[in-house]
Amino acid sequence: MAAWAHSHGMDDHLDIVFAALADPTRRAILAMLLEDDMAVTDVAEPFEMSLAAISKHLGILTRAGLISQERHGRVKWCRLEPDALRDASVWMQSFGQFEAVNLDAFEKFLERELRDAPAD
Repeated sequence: MAAWAHSHGMDDHLDIVFAALADPTRRAILAMLLEDDMAVTDVAEPFEMSLAAISKHLGILTRAGLISQERHGRVKWCRLEPDALRDASVWMQSFGQFEAVNLDAFEKFLERELRDAPAD
């Protein structure tokens, strides 16, 4: 099998991660979770969409391994998974033409982009 062919499910996982990152709402949620863990209702608050729609976004981020969700009493909490982008970073580095991805710098970039993005 060629080197570029699927290998042991890694490509499938990367597909899920990159698909999750492709949506601006999900990137905004990740940026919010950089600060601290948040209750689902707090995550939903700044968005003009239903709690059900936010829950779908959170489900996609959870399946991608980018966040985890945990129930404490009646409240469901979301937490950013710090190593979640490691596989994507390693994949990008494998091309050699890219410098190593600095996740701290990437997080700061996301924060700037989201802060400076025009409101809808």
